[in-house]
Amino acid sequence: MKLSACMNVAAVVAIAFCSLASAQSYPVKPVKIIVPAGPGGPDIVARLVAANFTQQMGQTFFVENHGGANGIVGADMVAKAAPDGYTLMVYSSGLVINQFVNKKLPYDTTNDFAPVTKLIDNVGVFITVNPSVPVQTVREFVEYAKNPANKLAYSTPGVGNTMHIATELFNSKYGTQMVHIPYKGGGLAASAAVAGEVQVMFNSPSNVVQFAKTGKLRALAFSGLKRSEALPNVPTTVEAGFPEFVFDGGWFGMFAPAKTSPDIVERLYREYRTALGDKATPEKIRALGIEPVGDTPAEFRKFYLAEIGRYSEWVKLARIQPE
Repeated sequence: MKLSACMNVAAVVAIAFCSLASAQSYPVKPVKIIVPAGPGGPDIVARLVAANFTQQMGQTFFVENHGGANGIVGADMVAKAAPDGYTLMVYSSGLVINQFVNKKLPYDTTNDFAPVTKLIDNVGVFITVNPSVPVQTVREFVEYAKNPANKLAYSTPGVGNTMHIATELFNSKYGTQMVHIPYKGGGLAASAAVAGEVQVMFNSPSNVVQFAKTGKLRALAFSGLKRSEALPNVPTTVEAGFPEFVFDGGWFGMFAPAKTSPDIVERLYREYRTALGDKATPEKIRALGIEPVGDTPAEFRKFYLAEIGRYSEWVKLARIQPE
């Protein structure tokens, strides 16, 4: 073998060794997890993951909330961060949707993020109303919401997220007249419904369950294929007589900036799988009415790219215009 060829082989081996060593020693300083939203939803899951990673990896993982523009502000921070594993993101399927409801983004949805793992599935959304709304069933709700004189408004975590799409699809299918009021996060959207600032909310179980159990919100139906274990007395939309409205509610995933070392991405994925191996962690997740996943980086990337096509069609059906 020629000397130059030997040197090239040695260089490749050295790079591979350094990459592996880096992943094995990672992290050597605190790791920031950005949640591009306020309290509630992905924030709850991110803090659970951060606590597990801190315990498992012997270094602090901490969460920072950077809401704004339906997650664009926080996502842009991650897209432009150094790809060294010390800035991560936990966010929802809103990351995929933003490109269809905004005329221009400051980052490339497909190429500026490295998918790590899908953390959870939101297997459905609850149709909820403030207790002041005089309805007990979805059928009564549809009739009430068709009348513009009742002036119903609904809250979501922002423009163009999964909950916005779900509610506008409902408007489109059943002729209801609900007006959208966006907030900076699922928790704030839920608080608005509880306070009566809005009358309606279609939202994920993690933002609904505590309020429904205490009577601060009335859950009329769940859009999943089966009842939610978190609120088993609430019927599905199929059981309520609306089989056309089965909606999965999206997902939460972990991402790193593009070009982050595949070994670090793999390490983070394996640490989440380790967390799920502890019975207490899946129980905490399921108590929120959501399902833990933990797929591989390759599986999550494939799923993520497929979601781009799926949500493109849903945005069209919901008649949401780019802003």
